[in-house]
Amino acid sequence: MGGDRRPLKILHIDPERAWGGGESQVIGLLSCLSLWGHQNHLSCHPQGLLILEARKRGVTTFPVSIRNDIDLRPVFPLRRLIQREKYDIVHFHTKRAHALSLWLGGLRPGIKYVVTRRMDYPLKRNWYTHYLYNRQVDGVVAISQKIADLLIEGGVTREKIRVIYSAVDPSLFQGKTFRQEPVLTKVGKIPVIGTVAVLEERKGHRFLLEAMAILKQQGLRLKCLIAGDGREKEKLRGMAARLGLGEDVLFMGFVSDIPAFLMMIDIFVLPSLYEGLGVAALEAMAAGCPVVATRVGGLPELIDEGVTGFLVSPGDPRALAEAISRLASRDDLVRKMGETAREGIRHRFTVERMAKLNEDYYYDLLQG
Repeated sequence: MGGDRRPLKILHIDPERAWGGGESQVIGLLSCLSLWGHQNHLSCHPQGLLILEARKRGVTTFPVSIRNDIDLRPVFPLRRLIQREKYDIVHFHTKRAHALSLWLGGLRPGIKYVVTRRMDYPLKRNWYTHYLYNRQVDGVVAISQKIADLLIEGGVTREKIRVIYSAVDPSLFQGKTFRQEPVLTKVGKIPVIGTVAVLEERKGHRFLLEAMAILKQQGLRLKCLIAGDGREKEKLRGMAARLGLGEDVLFMGFVSDIPAFLMMIDIFVLPSLYEGLGVAALEAMAAGCPVVATRVGGLPELIDEGVTGFLVSPGDPRALAEAISRLASRDDLVRKMGETAREGIRHRFTVERMAKLNEDYYYDLLQG
């Protein structure tokens, strides 16, 4: 915290139960803000991983659960909490939390409300979007320029939007070292590609499986590790079997130790159809992996084409296969891209930088 700016009292609201990229960002933000002297409270799902991680860090938590965007049960407890605790900032971190902001405004003079928009779904240009983003909240954090552009297209006032990229802690991914001998071309070594994502249709796993089948038909031997769980699990397992990939693809389920997983792979692949920014890609780059990803959401803002990875059109397994193939036979290219990717994360996408930009935004709103 710089200058003579006073410590702030902040309520963070994230009622989602599942753990994902957004929740990891909340934990990183809380950790830094607490270290810098701010008082942070977190209202989150009582059975989620987020509440456990927050309590490990000594953050005061208040349980809240919400079934959908029109569930009003949490409104009155949150109103009482905000009035009692006299917060400077209330920060809504998820889509469902955004909906709660409609009922929590104007509870005390001077309080400022901030929402973070993480997904790159287009917004409908209607009264709801206008009222929520232009009237009920004071600031909107977009985690990529692509999301900022979609917010503006949806009718959100440009001046209310601040682009603050998601981030990672590079120190968590230092275990992956670059070996002096060839990695991919060594006799007996099969290139390993991998991905980390919830098994949902929007993550595009089926196109990765189709790309694997194409590469196998071309005679390129690969192993593919898929970390994550979700509704598409059995469907994807069946698809892998039908494509003759039973021995080539391993579904690992939910993986809690992402840095250890990333040490097992040579090339990271993210075939998403929608992606706000791509925390999984950030983590892979921090671990020194080149990334093959789709040209959606904020991914083109992360990946320098031909320098830290390759970008392809979404839903195109042949383009995906071609990009993977370009790396799978070039150990020197994998090494060079991985090193460049890791260095880029250290300069642009650290948790400290993300938290500092959020902190600056809070003060700008309070002073404005």
